Amino acid sequence: MQYETVVIGAGQAGLSAGYHLAQRGQPFVILDAADRVGGSWLERWDSLALFTPAGHDGLPGVKFGSDYRFPSRDEMVAYLERYAEQFKLPIRLGTHVDGLFREGDGFRVTAGPESFLTRNVILATGYHRVPKTPAFASELSADIVQMHSADYRNPGQLQPGTVLIVGAGNSGAEIGIDVATDHKVLLSGRNVGYIPIDTRTWQGKVFFPVIWWVWEHILTEEKKPGRKIQAESLAGHSEFLIRQKEKDLLAVGIERVARIEAVVDGRPQTEDGVRLDVASIIWCTGFTPGFSWIDLPGLDSTGRLASERGAVTGQPGLYVLGQQFEYMFNSHTVGGVGKDAAYVVRHLAQRTTRTEAPSGL
Repeated sequence: MQYETVVIGAGQAGLSAGYHLAQRGQPFVILDAADRVGGSWLERWDSLALFTPAGHDGLPGVKFGSDYRFPSRDEMVAYLERYAEQFKLPIRLGTHVDGLFREGDGFRVTAGPESFLTRNVILATGYHRVPKTPAFASELSADIVQMHSADYRNPGQLQPGTVLIVGAGNSGAEIGIDVATDHKVLLSGRNVGYIPIDTRTWQGKVFFPVIWWVWEHILTEEKKPGRKIQAESLAGHSEFLIRQKEKDLLAVGIERVARIEAVVDGRPQTEDGVRLDVASIIWCTGFTPGFSWIDLPGLDSTGRLASERGAVTGQPGLYVLGQQFEYMFNSHTVGGVGKDAAYVVRHLAQRTTRTEAPSGL
Protein backbone atom coordinates (compact mmCIF):
# COMPACT_ATOMS: atom_id res chain seq x y z
CA MET A 1 0.00 0.00 0.00
CA GLN A 2 1.20 3.49 -0.83
CA TYR A 3 0.65 6.66 1.17
CA GLU A 4 2.04 10.17 1.08
CA THR A 5 2.43 10.15 4.88
CA VAL A 6 2.14 7.43 7.51
CA VAL A 7 1.50 8.53 11.10
CA ILE A 8 2.32 5.91 13.72
CA GLY A 9 0.19 6.28 16.85
CA ALA A 10 -3.46 7.28 17.38
CA GLY A 11 -3.02 9.16 20.63
CA GLN A 12 -2.95 12.91 21.17
CA ALA A 13 0.17 13.45 19.05
CA GLY A 14 -1.00 11.33 16.12
CA LEU A 15 -4.47 12.87 16.07
CA SER A 16 -2.98 16.39 16.19
CA ALA A 17 -0.75 15.53 13.23
CA GLY A 18 -3.76 14.06 11.43
CA TYR A 19 -5.78 17.23 11.96
CA HIS A 20 -3.08 19.45 10.46
CA LEU A 21 -2.43 17.04 7.57
CA ALA A 22 -6.13 17.01 6.75
CA GLN A 23 -6.34 20.81 6.93
CA ARG A 24 -3.55 21.04 4.35
CA GLY A 25 -5.09 18.39 2.11
CA GLN A 26 -2.16 16.02 2.60
CA PRO A 27 -3.09 12.33 2.05
CA PHE A 28 -2.16 10.14 5.02
CA VAL A 29 -3.07 7.20 7.22
CA ILE A 30 -2.71 6.75 10.99
CA LEU A 31 -1.66 3.30 12.22
CA ASP A 32 -2.13 2.08 15.80
CA ALA A 33 -1.80 -1.34 17.44
CA ALA A 34 -4.70 -0.81 19.86
CA ASP A 35 -8.31 -1.68 19.11
CA ARG A 36 -9.50 1.85 19.90
CA VAL A 37 -8.26 5.42 19.71
CA GLY A 38 -6.59 6.81 22.83
CA GLY A 39 -2.86 6.14 22.78
CA SER A 40 -1.15 5.87 26.15
CA TRP A 41 -4.32 7.04 27.96
CA LEU A 42 -5.68 3.54 27.45
CA GLU A 43 -2.85 2.22 29.63
CA ARG A 44 -3.15 4.58 32.62
CA TRP A 45 -4.57 3.76 36.03
CA ASP A 46 -8.32 4.04 36.63
CA SER A 47 -8.33 7.04 38.96
CA LEU A 48 -5.91 9.21 36.98
CA ALA A 49 -6.92 12.79 36.39
CA LEU A 50 -5.03 15.12 34.08
CA PHE A 51 -2.50 17.48 35.64
CA THR A 52 -3.69 20.37 33.51
CA PRO A 53 -7.17 21.97 33.66
CA ALA A 54 -9.78 21.33 30.96
CA GLY A 55 -9.22 24.71 29.32
CA HIS A 56 -5.68 23.64 28.39
CA ASP A 57 -6.51 20.05 27.39
CA GLY A 58 -7.85 20.46 23.87
CA LEU A 59 -6.33 19.40 20.55
CA PRO A 60 -6.30 21.69 17.49
CA GLY A 61 -9.76 22.62 16.30
CA VAL A 62 -11.82 21.39 19.27
CA LYS A 63 -11.73 22.64 22.85
CA PHE A 64 -12.01 20.09 25.61
CA GLY A 65 -13.83 22.56 27.82
CA SER A 66 -13.47 25.94 29.44
CA ASP A 67 -14.34 25.11 33.04
CA TYR A 68 -11.60 24.87 35.64
CA ARG A 69 -11.48 21.17 36.48
CA PHE A 70 -9.13 18.26 35.87
CA PRO A 71 -10.61 15.68 33.47
CA SER A 72 -10.39 11.96 34.18
CA ARG A 73 -8.57 9.40 32.08
CA ASP A 74 -11.86 8.05 30.71
CA GLU A 75 -13.04 11.54 29.77
CA MET A 76 -9.82 12.10 27.83
CA VAL A 77 -10.15 8.79 25.95
CA ALA A 78 -13.76 9.64 25.05
CA TYR A 79 -12.66 13.10 23.85
CA LEU A 80 -9.93 11.61 21.62
CA GLU A 81 -12.41 9.14 20.12
CA ARG A 82 -14.89 11.93 19.37
CA TYR A 83 -12.10 14.03 17.91
CA ALA A 84 -11.05 11.29 15.47
CA GLU A 85 -14.66 10.76 14.44
CA GLN A 86 -15.47 14.44 14.05
CA PHE A 87 -12.62 15.05 11.60
CA LYS A 88 -13.02 11.62 9.96
CA LEU A 89 -9.34 10.89 10.35
CA PRO A 90 -8.20 7.81 8.39
CA ILE A 91 -7.14 5.46 11.20
CA ARG A 92 -6.26 1.77 10.95
CA LEU A 93 -6.53 0.18 14.38
CA GLY A 94 -5.16 -3.23 15.30
CA THR A 95 -2.09 -2.55 13.15
CA HIS A 96 1.08 -3.20 15.13
CA VAL A 97 4.02 -1.50 13.43
CA ASP A 98 7.18 -3.56 13.85
CA GLY A 99 9.63 -2.08 11.36
CA LEU A 100 10.69 1.12 9.60
CA PHE A 101 13.17 0.97 6.71
CA ARG A 102 14.43 3.13 3.87
CA GLU A 103 12.87 2.45 0.50
CA GLY A 104 14.41 4.59 -2.22
CA ASP A 105 13.95 8.20 -1.15
CA GLY A 106 11.06 7.27 1.13
CA PHE A 107 10.26 4.61 3.68
CA ARG A 108 8.78 1.16 4.10
CA VAL A 109 6.70 0.66 7.23
CA THR A 110 5.97 -2.95 8.17
CA ALA A 111 3.21 -4.36 10.36
CA GLY A 112 3.46 -8.12 10.38
CA PRO A 113 2.83 -9.30 6.80
CA GLU A 114 1.74 -5.83 5.64
CA SER A 115 4.00 -3.15 4.15
CA PHE A 116 3.26 0.54 3.64
CA LEU A 117 5.36 2.60 1.24
CA THR A 118 5.42 6.28 2.04
CA ARG A 119 7.25 9.53 1.43
CA ASN A 120 6.98 10.73 5.04
CA VAL A 121 6.66 9.12 8.47
CA ILE A 122 5.52 10.84 11.66
CA LEU A 123 6.38 8.91 14.82
CA ALA A 124 3.61 9.85 17.25
CA THR A 125 4.13 7.12 19.82
CA GLY A 126 5.19 9.57 22.52
CA TYR A 127 7.93 8.88 25.05
CA HIS A 128 5.95 6.36 27.10
CA ARG A 129 7.11 3.19 25.41
CA VAL A 130 9.04 0.50 27.31
CA PRO A 131 8.68 0.27 31.11
CA LYS A 132 11.99 0.55 32.97
CA THR A 133 12.74 -1.41 36.16
CA PRO A 134 16.02 -2.03 37.99
CA ALA A 135 17.89 -5.25 37.17
CA PHE A 136 17.64 -6.50 40.76
CA ALA A 137 13.83 -6.62 40.53
CA SER A 138 14.15 -10.20 39.26
CA GLU A 139 15.75 -11.20 42.58
CA LEU A 140 12.65 -10.35 44.62
CA SER A 141 10.80 -13.21 46.28
CA ALA A 142 7.99 -14.75 44.23
CA ASP A 143 5.52 -14.02 47.04
CA ILE A 144 5.81 -10.26 46.36
CA VAL A 145 3.42 -8.94 43.73
CA GLN A 146 5.33 -6.47 41.60
CA MET A 147 4.28 -4.42 38.62
CA HIS A 148 5.27 -1.31 36.72
CA SER A 149 3.10 1.80 36.79
CA ALA A 150 2.24 0.99 33.16
CA ASP A 151 0.41 -2.13 34.39
CA TYR A 152 -1.19 -0.64 37.51
CA ARG A 153 -4.92 0.04 37.24
CA ASN A 154 -6.33 -0.01 40.79
CA PRO A 155 -5.59 -1.26 44.34
CA GLY A 156 -7.52 -4.48 43.64
CA GLN A 157 -4.44 -5.82 41.83
CA LEU A 158 -2.41 -5.75 45.05
CA GLN A 159 -2.10 -8.20 47.91
CA PRO A 160 -3.21 -7.34 51.45
CA GLY A 161 -0.33 -5.76 53.31
CA THR A 162 2.25 -3.03 52.84
CA VAL A 163 2.84 -1.61 49.36
CA LEU A 164 6.21 -0.18 48.34
CA ILE A 165 6.17 2.43 45.59
CA VAL A 166 9.57 3.04 44.04
CA GLY A 167 9.83 6.45 42.40
CA ALA A 168 8.53 9.63 44.05
CA GLY A 169 7.70 11.71 41.00
CA ASN A 170 4.20 12.56 39.80
CA SER A 171 3.20 8.97 39.00
CA GLY A 172 4.52 7.67 42.32
CA ALA A 173 2.73 10.35 44.32
CA GLU A 174 -0.58 9.97 42.49
CA ILE A 175 -0.57 6.16 42.64
CA GLY A 176 0.52 6.29 46.27
CA ILE A 177 -2.52 8.35 47.23
CA ASP A 178 -4.75 5.98 45.26
CA VAL A 179 -3.30 2.89 46.99
CA ALA A 180 -3.28 4.46 50.47
CA THR A 181 -7.07 4.23 50.69
CA ASP A 182 -6.74 0.61 51.84
CA HIS A 183 -3.02 -0.20 52.13
CA LYS A 184 -0.06 1.03 54.11
CA VAL A 185 2.23 2.74 51.58
CA LEU A 186 6.00 3.24 51.65
CA LEU A 187 7.32 5.73 49.09
CA SER A 188 10.95 5.36 48.01
CA GLY A 189 12.70 8.23 46.26
CA ARG A 190 13.94 11.74 46.85
CA ASN A 191 11.59 14.62 47.47
CA VAL A 192 11.44 16.27 44.04
CA GLY A 193 9.63 19.39 45.23
CA TYR A 194 6.37 20.80 43.96
CA ILE A 195 4.72 23.81 42.31
CA PRO A 196 4.43 26.47 45.05
CA ILE A 197 0.71 27.00 44.41
CA ASP A 198 -2.19 24.59 44.74
CA THR A 199 -3.52 24.17 41.21
CA ARG A 200 -6.73 22.62 42.57
CA THR A 201 -7.88 25.83 44.26
CA TRP A 202 -8.43 29.48 43.41
CA GLN A 203 -4.63 29.78 43.21
CA GLY A 204 -4.65 27.57 40.14
CA LYS A 205 -7.42 29.54 38.50
CA VAL A 206 -5.42 32.72 38.95
CA PHE A 207 -1.89 31.51 38.27
CA PHE A 208 -2.14 28.49 35.96
CA PRO A 209 -2.51 30.61 32.80
CA VAL A 210 0.78 32.28 33.75
CA ILE A 211 2.44 28.91 34.37
CA TRP A 212 1.23 27.63 31.00
CA TRP A 213 2.52 30.75 29.24
CA VAL A 214 5.94 30.21 30.82
CA TRP A 215 5.96 26.55 29.77
CA GLU A 216 5.08 27.49 26.20
CA HIS A 217 7.11 30.68 25.65
CA ILE A 218 9.99 30.77 28.15
CA LEU A 219 10.84 27.10 28.73
CA THR A 220 11.69 26.36 25.10
CA GLU A 221 14.79 25.20 23.25
CA GLU A 222 15.31 28.76 22.05
CA LYS A 223 15.55 30.28 25.55
CA LYS A 224 18.33 29.74 28.08
CA PRO A 225 15.98 28.79 30.98
CA GLY A 226 14.32 26.25 28.70
CA ARG A 227 17.60 24.67 27.63
CA LYS A 228 18.61 24.33 31.27
CA ILE A 229 15.36 22.63 32.27
CA GLN A 230 15.47 20.45 29.15
CA ALA A 231 18.99 19.23 29.96
CA GLU A 232 17.94 18.36 33.51
CA SER A 233 14.84 16.58 32.28
CA LEU A 234 16.71 14.52 29.69
CA ALA A 235 19.36 13.65 32.28
CA GLY A 236 16.66 11.81 34.19
CA HIS A 237 15.99 14.32 36.95
CA SER A 238 12.42 13.96 38.17
CA GLU A 239 10.01 16.77 37.42
CA PHE A 240 8.53 18.56 40.43
CA LEU A 241 5.10 17.46 41.61
CA ILE A 242 2.40 19.31 39.71
CA ARG A 243 -0.68 18.55 41.80
CA GLN A 244 0.27 16.82 45.06
CA LYS A 245 2.15 18.38 47.98
CA GLU A 246 4.11 16.75 50.77
CA LYS A 247 1.24 17.48 53.14
CA ASP A 248 -1.10 15.47 50.86
CA LEU A 249 1.14 12.41 51.11
CA LEU A 250 1.38 12.73 54.89
CA ALA A 251 -2.38 13.22 55.21
CA VAL A 252 -3.09 9.74 53.82
CA GLY A 253 -0.35 8.11 55.89
CA ILE A 254 2.30 7.61 53.21
CA GLU A 255 5.72 7.00 54.75
CA ARG A 256 8.89 7.99 52.93
CA VAL A 257 11.84 5.58 52.87
CA ALA A 258 15.34 5.82 51.39
CA ARG A 259 16.21 4.80 47.86
CA ILE A 260 16.02 1.06 47.14
CA GLU A 261 19.54 -0.16 46.47
CA ALA A 262 19.41 -3.98 46.42
CA VAL A 263 17.50 -7.15 47.19
CA VAL A 264 18.54 -9.17 50.26
CA ASP A 265 16.94 -12.54 51.00
CA GLY A 266 14.21 -11.78 48.50
CA ARG A 267 13.25 -8.45 50.08
CA PRO A 268 14.01 -4.90 48.91
CA GLN A 269 16.70 -3.11 50.92
CA THR A 270 17.22 0.64 51.16
CA GLU A 271 20.54 2.40 50.73
CA ASP A 272 20.73 2.88 54.50
CA GLY A 273 20.51 -0.88 55.07
CA VAL A 274 16.85 -1.29 56.03
CA ARG A 275 15.22 -4.43 54.63
CA LEU A 276 11.54 -3.88 53.89
CA ASP A 277 8.89 -6.53 54.44
CA VAL A 278 6.31 -5.65 51.80
CA ALA A 279 3.54 -7.54 50.04
CA SER A 280 3.51 -5.60 46.76
CA ILE A 281 5.81 -3.27 44.81
CA ILE A 282 4.85 -0.75 42.14
CA TRP A 283 7.77 0.48 40.05
CA CYS A 284 7.19 4.13 39.11
CA THR A 285 10.63 4.23 37.54
CA GLY A 286 9.85 5.62 34.12
CA PHE A 287 10.21 4.41 30.57
CA THR A 288 12.81 4.07 27.83
CA PRO A 289 11.99 5.39 24.34
CA GLY A 290 11.79 1.97 22.66
CA PHE A 291 12.62 2.78 19.02
CA SER A 292 14.58 -0.46 18.48
CA TRP A 293 12.17 -1.48 15.69
CA ILE A 294 13.49 1.36 13.52
CA ASP A 295 16.26 0.31 11.11
CA LEU A 296 17.49 3.37 9.25
CA PRO A 297 21.09 4.01 8.15
CA GLY A 298 22.80 6.55 10.36
CA LEU A 299 20.00 6.71 12.95
CA ASP A 300 20.70 5.97 16.61
CA SER A 301 17.39 4.50 17.75
CA THR A 302 18.59 3.44 21.21
CA GLY A 303 17.28 6.55 22.94
CA ARG A 304 15.68 9.92 22.35
CA LEU A 305 15.63 10.81 18.65
CA ALA A 306 17.61 13.95 17.90
CA SER A 307 15.45 16.41 16.01
CA GLU A 308 15.00 20.05 15.13
CA ARG A 309 11.44 21.00 16.10
CA GLY A 310 10.41 17.39 15.34
CA ALA A 311 12.29 16.88 12.06
CA VAL A 312 14.61 13.98 12.86
CA THR A 313 18.26 14.90 12.28
CA GLY A 314 19.79 13.39 9.13
CA GLN A 315 16.57 11.60 8.13
CA PRO A 316 14.63 13.62 5.51
CA GLY A 317 10.96 12.80 5.70
CA LEU A 318 11.07 11.37 9.23
CA TYR A 319 9.39 13.31 12.04
CA VAL A 320 8.72 12.70 15.71
CA LEU A 321 6.04 14.14 18.00
CA GLY A 322 5.30 13.90 21.70
CA GLN A 323 8.83 13.41 22.98
CA GLN A 324 9.48 14.84 26.41
CA PHE A 325 10.48 18.51 26.01
CA GLU A 326 10.61 18.13 22.24
CA TYR A 327 10.62 21.88 21.81
CA MET A 328 8.95 23.30 24.90
CA PHE A 329 8.30 22.11 28.43
CA ASN A 330 4.73 21.06 27.66
CA SER A 331 5.42 19.43 24.27
CA HIS A 332 4.27 16.04 25.54
CA THR A 333 0.98 17.31 27.02
CA VAL A 334 -2.45 17.19 25.40
CA GLY A 335 -2.64 20.96 25.16
CA GLY A 336 0.94 21.43 24.04
CA VAL A 337 1.49 18.82 21.34
CA GLY A 338 -0.76 20.59 18.82
CA LYS A 339 1.69 23.46 18.45
CA ASP A 340 4.53 21.06 17.65
CA ALA A 341 2.27 19.12 15.27
CA ALA A 342 1.47 22.29 13.34
CA TYR A 343 5.18 23.00 12.87
CA VAL A 344 5.98 19.42 11.83
CA VAL A 345 3.18 19.29 9.25
CA ARG A 346 4.12 22.69 7.85
CA HIS A 347 7.72 21.48 7.46
CA LEU A 348 6.50 18.24 5.88
CA ALA A 349 4.24 20.06 3.42
CA GLN A 350 7.04 22.39 2.34
CA ARG A 351 9.35 19.41 1.85
CA THR A 352 6.71 17.57 -0.18
CA THR A 353 6.37 20.44 -2.63
CA ARG A 354 10.17 20.53 -3.09
CA THR A 355 10.77 16.86 -3.77
CA GLU A 356 9.77 14.27 -6.30
CA ALA A 357 7.93 11.12 -5.28
CA PRO A 358 10.36 8.60 -3.74
CA SER A 359 11.64 5.95 -6.11
CA GLY A 360 10.15 3.17 -3.97
CA LEU A 361 6.60 4.45 -4.59
